Amino acid sequence: MTIAPPAETAEPSLPPSLGRDRRFRRFWAGQSISEFGDRISELALPLIAVTALGASANQVAWLTALVWTPHLLAIIWGAWVDRQTRKRRLMVAADLVRGAVLLSLPVAYLLDAVSLGQLYVVAVLTGTAAVVFSTAYPPFFVQLVPRSSYVEANSRLSASRSASHVIGPAVGGGLVQALTAPVAVVVDALSYVASAFLIGHIPLVEAPAEADAAAATSLLRRAREGMAFVWQHPVLRAALCCAATVNFFTFVAGSGLMVLFASRTLGLSAGAIGLALGIGSTGALLGAVVAPGVSRRIGLGRSIVVGAVLFPAPLAVAACAGGPLWVRAGVLALAEFLSGVGVMLFDVNLNSLQTSVIPDGLRSRVAGAFSTVNYGMRPLGAVVGGLLATGFGLRTTLLVGAVGGTLSLLWLLPSPIPRVRSLAAKPPPDTASATANSTTAKE
Repeated sequence: MTIAPPAETAEPSLPPSLGRDRRFRRFWAGQSISEFGDRISELALPLIAVTALGASANQVAWLTALVWTPHLLAIIWGAWVDRQTRKRRLMVAADLVRGAVLLSLPVAYLLDAVSLGQLYVVAVLTGTAAVVFSTAYPPFFVQLVPRSSYVEANSRLSASRSASHVIGPAVGGGLVQALTAPVAVVVDALSYVASAFLIGHIPLVEAPAEADAAAATSLLRRAREGMAFVWQHPVLRAALCCAATVNFFTFVAGSGLMVLFASRTLGLSAGAIGLALGIGSTGALLGAVVAPGVSRRIGLGRSIVVGAVLFPAPLAVAACAGGPLWVRAGVLALAEFLSGVGVMLFDVNLNSLQTSVIPDGLRSRVAGAFSTVNYGMRPLGAVVGGLLATGFGLRTTLLVGAVGGTLSLLWLLPSPIPRVRSLAAKPPPDTASATANSTTAKE
């Protein structure tokens, strides 16, 4: 089974290898720098709450939830972004906003004014800027990368993200111990400034936004079109339901609670946590590198299915950690390694598949619809995780996340996704029908 592209404009003339394309290298560099900075904040923000402010499990869960809460309005943001011509300008602005907001933390620290309320505001504002960036990203990506290179591009970008998970937590843990968490956040803020500079200087003429009768009058109508396309498309519907389920349950045992579990239950220091997560994250790097080869060997769809199981299941491994200090740290690293391989098999191949079936004029709207449902499940999962951790303990919460996340597989099995072999030119009947129905619905 193959998946065909939507009707789209001619691909830009690019060198055969993305590694030799200056425009892609600049974009790749900007994303890589930003990802490395993010690893520091992912560790530093919950540690500020836990160590400096004495936050409870429920308060840490709310901090995680607030980062993702703005995604609940992503479907509206996507409708607005779709009719903006200069997507790159929006991406640059989003990076600069995130950098400025994060810099408020070290300033408040120097004034001895850091508070849990400020952390919550930072979480909401950086989350909102992330929504704008993520909805502007898909149309920019397809103008920068030819269809034949989608999997390669996603693999390279994911490899950089994975490498940041290998090095970032260890460096972040060291910076937090040496400089304190609020000061370490400066590195992430500067990484957003660097990303904005690099993306802003990519030589690319952006295509004009699609014009339609509703463009000037109704964001809600445009948002409904994006959601309708997703729901009528058999591949996108199954992908969304699966991703939303796995996101909910992995955020039940989210990164904030994992840091809390490692710190309070396993008794690991900030440096040990960062080192364990960094070593374990080599799995994500490995997964990103091998994802294209695995998809060629067993098929794109089967790679997605394997990733959907391997991503959440290792939470159960972490929940069983015990024994001497080196064993506890090693089990945490092993769980991170296995999960990293799974998430990259899932993300690289699923992102490429989704990109191949979405028409150009709907990309930001579909991205917004996905973010609203998929990422909107994250704060809900984080809040539920906080309640479970408070009532039943951290180990039980991790087990619930592992079992529930693995059940996301049930959305994929009856869908066309397991039968997808590659991104080829001829559409299967069910996908062609869905595309036609969605096109009719928006006219």
